[in-house]
Amino acid sequence: MKGKHVIFGTGPLGRYTAEALLQTGLEVILINRSGAMPSPPDGAALIKADALSIDKRSEIFSGATAIYQCAQPPYHRWKEEFPKLQNAVLSIAAERKAKLISAENLYMYGNTHGKPMSEDTPDNPCSSKGQVRMEMSNSLFDAWRQGTVQIAVVRGSDFFGPWEPVYGDMIFKAAIKKKTVNMLGDLNQPHSFTYVKDFGKALAIAGTDDRATGKIWHVPSGKPYTQNELAQMISKELGYPVKARATGKFMLSLAGMFNKSAKEVIEMLYEFNEPFILNSEAMEKTFGLTATPMEQRIKETIEWAKSQG
Repeated sequence: MKGKHVIFGTGPLGRYTAEALLQTGLEVILINRSGAMPSPPDGAALIKADALSIDKRSEIFSGATAIYQCAQPPYHRWKEEFPKLQNAVLSIAAERKAKLISAENLYMYGNTHGKPMSEDTPDNPCSSKGQVRMEMSNSLFDAWRQGTVQIAVVRGSDFFGPWEPVYGDMIFKAAIKKKTVNMLGDLNQPHSFTYVKDFGKALAIAGTDDRATGKIWHVPSGKPYTQNELAQMISKELGYPVKARATGKFMLSLAGMFNKSAKEVIEMLYEFNEPFILNSEAMEKTFGLTATPMEQRIKETIEWAKSQG
């Protein structure tokens, strides 16, 4: 799909969506509220703007064929701010008759007690953030059914990789400093992890291939790994043993006294106390996208972490 591709959000998903689009020769604009980001992708324009206040008729969106929603408010402000943010981006896409591609997670499925989650898994949120995610996703499909806007939804599991701050700090930067790494829940439960670069590729596909329109797609994420297995693979790459520590409700509650986002993780611990498995066969079969091997993900993320000092 030629034309301008506009991305709201310059975190890891916005970054790697931009890179995937740029590799196909498309025009890309990245938007955030500061107008700055470290090492922006070569060839992308970076613009300072706020989705909540920008003029929908701004020249920024002239000729836009696809708009990507990769931005999100602070974790503890989801209920108050996230729906407003998405509605603003949806309104822009509708005004400019551009396809809207939304980056989502798996919270709306709730606890499937180990049953793999596919695109057909019914919504059954068991957390307040899952409820927010379900309602936001439903609003997108309502707009699509009403003919307001063309959409595509791409969902990934907990993701890590270069420029991803949570796992980057908690695990990879801690590991290269030979500190104990903090992981969540039961470290021996299989868990699907999504790679940020694969997520970006999946979003770019959804924005450039009409077969993706009007549907939910899961990012190819490979086989599930336990967190202990991840620690062992990180140890192998670094050449020395990495010690992993399980963090549960009590420790998160203590951390939450100083960090509001840490407290918000408590209701999501179900993801790490039972198998949490993503089925992504549909995207693999339809578009041929496959997951980056875990060894490569870890190597690239460690290289990035080291480059950050």
